[in-house]
Amino acid sequence: MTFAQVLSAISICVIAGVPITVAGQGVVPETIIIPAGGFIAGSDQAERDAAYNLDQAAYGHDRTRKWRWYDDERPRRGHHLPAFVITRTVITNRQYAAFVEATSRPAPDVGREVWRGYALVHPYDRTRRHAWRNGRPPPGRNDHPVVLVSYHDAVAYAAWLSGQGAGRWRLPTELEWEKAARGSDGWRFPWGDDYNAGYLNSHDAGPFDTLPVGQFANGASPFGLMDAAGQVFEWTATPYKIKGGGKAGYLVKGGSWDDKGCGVCRPAARHNRPAALKHILIGFRLIRE
Repeated sequence: MTFAQVLSAISICVIAGVPITVAGQGVVPETIIIPAGGFIAGSDQAERDAAYNLDQAAYGHDRTRKWRWYDDERPRRGHHLPAFVITRTVITNRQYAAFVEATSRPAPDVGREVWRGYALVHPYDRTRRHAWRNGRPPPGRNDHPVVLVSYHDAVAYAAWLSGQGAGRWRLPTELEWEKAARGSDGWRFPWGDDYNAGYLNSHDAGPFDTLPVGQFANGASPFGLMDAAGQVFEWTATPYKIKGGGKAGYLVKGGSWDDKGCGVCRPAARHNRPAALKHILIGFRLIRE
């Protein structure tokens, strides 16, 4: 099959809404097209105040406001991007398994001492339901987002996928991710300006765990991007340097299954995480060029 024939087959399958398998080359993720044009990114004070209010109502305290979680978001303004193609959902355990099998890269997992060094609120035992065994995903989680993957793992997966005959793949930038997640009009959430706990996998109404991808049709962005709010945070290609020094990392976007409120689930929200971090709350999706 020529490269042009591969791309033609991919286009047909994307329209049909099914994932694509290229013979002998593993699973190619389903993608959607984000059209060229202007869009609004970032937030204003009114949006940030509303996000803090959501958090306070859900948690019963105002720590996110005191800690100024959302104060470093991009200023709300217009941007322009050319058209691009992005995976409809985050990468799943099933898709990542083809990469692990083909490359012998260590499967998603984290050691107890490494996890302790992260100083996160989740106990180590909670990582075990997400950790792989004998190079295979946990039972019943093939279609859940792959987690316990670092920024470097995501980049390596993209490089491997780029060699499978279906285009070049990479992590999205923050602006690409944000446009795909909230549409052109700068909605506070993928579906509009009002928060609805039934439209995403968050701790407000979810099982306090990952779920199979693509289950919240009402939570899709105007372009059809799924699980952009909640489910798992997502690595981006955008580096972040802390003002005044400190450890730099990469921006993650989208919120996760353990968040309430859900101010952090807004596409404008952003967090900085070290590139080597392997977290049960972080996965990724890709852009195809």
